[in-house]
Amino acid sequence: MKKDITIIIPCYNEQDVLPLSISSLIDVSNKLKNIGYEVVLLFVNDGSNDRTFDILFEAAKIYSEIQVLSFSRNFGHQAAITAGVNFCRTNYAAIIDADLQDPPELIPDMLHILVKENAEIVFGQRNKRKGESLFKRLSARWFYKVLNYMSEIELPKDVGDFRVIGPNAIRQFNKFTEHGKYVRGLMSWIGYKQIAYKYVREARMSGDTKYPLRKMLRLAMSSFLYFSTKPLKFILSLGGLSVLVSIVYALYALFGKMVGFTDAVSGWTTLVILLSFFSGMQMITIGVVGLYIGGIFDEVKGRSEYILSEDKCICK
Repeated sequence: MKKDITIIIPCYNEQDVLPLSISSLIDVSNKLKNIGYEVVLLFVNDGSNDRTFDILFEAAKIYSEIQVLSFSRNFGHQAAITAGVNFCRTNYAAIIDADLQDPPELIPDMLHILVKENAEIVFGQRNKRKGESLFKRLSARWFYKVLNYMSEIELPKDVGDFRVIGPNAIRQFNKFTEHGKYVRGLMSWIGYKQIAYKYVREARMSGDTKYPLRKMLRLAMSSFLYFSTKPLKFILSLGGLSVLVSIVYALYALFGKMVGFTDAVSGWTTLVILLSFFSGMQMITIGVVGLYIGGIFDEVKGRSEYILSEDKCICK
């Protein structure tokens, strides 16, 4: 099998850290070349509105291995990864963010393990997170616990998109036609032999995180809906329980009225509480079902997951 690899780097407003990121990735590229690999550094510019493309354009003039895909607007991190894998023409691929929180220098070792162990995916698993708040660490821990409870497949904990993947994983991933992908979940769903590579995640070198709380919540919701119908089953069970409670309370109220130990006027508070509770349950139920229907609506429209700005793509 030909020894070649595409390193996919999604970028969104990374002008502050990008020069250092390019330098680090060129070092990695040289190490891989020294052991016989052909290397492509595929940067996916996710509609950045700073100098990200200008920096990549200048770097592509200097380094022959640099290629650039540019979106017509910001389509999101997962779409950028998808585009990178779609345009991968090598046997192996690595996925890493431009912010250097995931160390690029680990890629050669991860690739070596992938080939040596005849695996399809070696994914980075964080055993320590530097520069992250207590809230971020705790929320991440609980996110994976809830996600694995809700999901119908086992998803590894403390794992992002940083990974090296083989030809079968690339081929199978490119068969997926759905939109709004949850990439790390799909990589687990693909199967094959997968190996965890434990590492320390560094603090962000420069700039701001591209995953504030709002985007994290959106990603969490996507992951829950993407791999599980358990929310639907949960609200069905909750609805059944609510009906049961209502029947029991109705029998209690009817019997109490007959024997005289309840008073209709004094039960006004209980009535309001019950109405509020069940109205809330109905709204939650409609909301959850609506999210699934919304996902179906997005799929049936059949729009492109991303659109390239061809005048800003640099492919050699």
